[in-house]
Amino acid sequence: MFTRKRMLALFLLPGLAGLLVFYLIPFVYGFYFSVTDGTRLNEYVGFSNYLRVWQNPMFQQGLLTTMELSLLCAPIIFVLAFAIAGMLRSLGQSSAFYRNALLLPYLMPSSAMILIWLLIFDYSGVFNQLLMDVLGLGIERPVWTSGPLLRLPVILLYVWKNLGFSVVIFTSALQAVPQAYYEYASLEGASRVNQELRITLPLISPTAFLVFVLAWINAFKIFKEIYFIGGAYSDLYTLQHFMNNHFARINYQYVTTAAYSFAVIVLILFGALYWFEMRHRTE
Repeated sequence: MFTRKRMLALFLLPGLAGLLVFYLIPFVYGFYFSVTDGTRLNEYVGFSNYLRVWQNPMFQQGLLTTMELSLLCAPIIFVLAFAIAGMLRSLGQSSAFYRNALLLPYLMPSSAMILIWLLIFDYSGVFNQLLMDVLGLGIERPVWTSGPLLRLPVILLYVWKNLGFSVVIFTSALQAVPQAYYEYASLEGASRVNQELRITLPLISPTAFLVFVLAWINAFKIFKEIYFIGGAYSDLYTLQHFMNNHFARINYQYVTTAAYSFAVIVLILFGALYWFEMRHRTE
């Protein structure tokens, strides 16, 4: 037994060493930057950097936009993935092609996806051509790559890219639900919606929680797509824009302060979600 544990620790050592060097040490050292003044002496200033950052209007806008996108994108992914996984379950073995097709955008490079999206939502792109020529709408062509309308292509890009991964996770969980439950519910007159809400979701609640958390985390990482479409100071200004712009100015105090502030917010939100999921599972 002890020999097996020593061998297990030996195999885990390279991964733990990488985690320590590239994650834990920078995380601790970054907090030191957030409480210093950024001068040559790096004098301790307490939490004054946090007060200045939280009073910065650009930080407030970036935080608000980031939370807005996450609260929009994560529920959309969750609902669509659950519905599509339920439809694919009824197809049985023939659903493998559709799962692979949905997963393909998740494996594509972001640069290729952004080029496709720019061709679709450009001022003279496919989407505007569809609105003008096919539907015959007598309106001025919208500008989708800037302004408030930028939210639509960004959210659609996020959903297109991440939907397949969530569908695959849901499909794996649905395969473990006994079919006899649905047959009994059908005999009792339960509708398909009631079966999904009262049988499927309670039985796969840990997987559902995982899908929602992953969808929310991926929504926080949507900065790259927004940056390449709208630029460094787009109308869809996220918290990552704030940190990236201050990093370019070598203002590491603002970068680390914003990062740790956001980390605390995310931990609180995920802690609340985990508490809700555990309470629901207990009930």
